[in-house]
Amino acid sequence: MIISQTPLRMSFVGGGSDLPAYYREHGGAVLSTAIDKYVYVSINRKFDGGIRLAYSKTEEVTSIDDIEHELVRAAFDIRGMRGGVEITTTADIPSRGTGLGSSSTFTVGLLNVLSAYQGAHVSPEYLAKGSCEIEIERCGQPIGKQDQYAAAYGGLNLIEFHQDDRVSVSPVIMRSDLRELLEQRIIVFYTGITRSASAILANQSAETGSDKVKQAALRRMVELTYVMRDELGRGNIDSFGHILDENWALKKSLTAGISSADIDAWYTAAMGAGALGGKLLGAGQGGFMMFYAPRDRHEDIANAVGLRQVRFGFEPLGSRILFYSPR
Repeated sequence: MIISQTPLRMSFVGGGSDLPAYYREHGGAVLSTAIDKYVYVSINRKFDGGIRLAYSKTEEVTSIDDIEHELVRAAFDIRGMRGGVEITTTADIPSRGTGLGSSSTFTVGLLNVLSAYQGAHVSPEYLAKGSCEIEIERCGQPIGKQDQYAAAYGGLNLIEFHQDDRVSVSPVIMRSDLRELLEQRIIVFYTGITRSASAILANQSAETGSDKVKQAALRRMVELTYVMRDELGRGNIDSFGHILDENWALKKSLTAGISSADIDAWYTAAMGAGALGGKLLGAGQGGFMMFYAPRDRHEDIANAVGLRQVRFGFEPLGSRILFYSPR
């Protein structure tokens, strides 16, 4: 049995600039952190040589060509796996369609556990690049690259997407006591709404590819990632909230359907109760909402929003092998 543990993520600023249609023309950047909520993928030898997969459904097949789950099929192909294994997956929280990068987190964790099963220790760079190849190139998903890198590397990082397709990951350097204070001042709520990000991201990619006004909005969001990094480095952590607020207003302008009447109402209620800024995590329409506010405002914000509160802590490590006992 081998088990990988891979963190989900919160993206704060710059989301959408990691889409190829934008960063290949203008360059992109996001600032995000891995969080202490995880996707676990286990692998074990299957005695009859077949393949058994257990996720939201169960598959029992004899050939990789018969696997329905396209991410698993592509990952098997990349690693040259032919079968004889049983793979299961679990998550700490309902992660699919909630804006925490769960699909990419699963892919990174799967690639990690398949590599370990074959006796290979692989780098975060390999996991991130390989997961991008699986999701974007092989499976044709209209998504960006930030989630794969956040899951593979872990930590609080500025992630830059270069026009030649290179990706750079740089940790945000700040005082440890202020990092802890930042973590404590973030309050997260579950909207109870799940959605597929693919349609939103496909629309956003098409509109920002041709609309100069939306390109300017996304360009400002990229600028804000560097402003946020620098402000955190200087110790001005309340700037974090104000930057979140500007970024959220810009993000909503990128395409229709990112927000909704309910989401706008929750956001207004939180700001009225003392939040300095916030955003919906992920592409939009649902999932988790996060806000930045002094601790003494959290109770009022929770009462004003009226949603289920969930605690997310920062996670410094990326995908790792949690248990290793090969047979």
